[in-house]
Amino acid sequence: MIQVRFLDAGGSRTVDAPDGARLLDVAREADQPLEGVCGGDLACGTCHVTIAAEDWNRLPPPRPEEEDLLDLLPAATRYSRCACQLRLTPALDGLTLRCIG
Repeated sequence: MIQVRFLDAGGSRTVDAPDGARLLDVAREADQPLEGVCGGDLACGTCHVTIAAEDWNRLPPPRPEEEDLLDLLPAATRYSRCACQLRLTPALDGLTLRCIG
C-alpha cells in the first residue's frame, strides 16, 4: 500500500492506496473535494491538486495536454497537477498534497 497525505484547513489525513490507483479515485474515496467531472479527459480541471514542494520531483512530468489545462486554471501554481493524470507507485509513497478542485 502507498500512503497519501491530504492537507486541508482542518489539518491532515493520511490514507492507504493500492499501487497503480489513480490519485483522483483515492481522493474521492477519502472524501476529498475533487469532482473530476470530465472523467479524466483533461477537459475540466475539477481534479486540481497542489503537490507539496518536497514531493514535486518524485512525480512523472505532466503531458503537454495537462500543462495546457493547468495554464487555464486561475488557482494553478508551479506545483499544480491534475489528480486524474497521476497513478500511484511505490516511488510516491508518502505523497503530500492539497485538493483544490
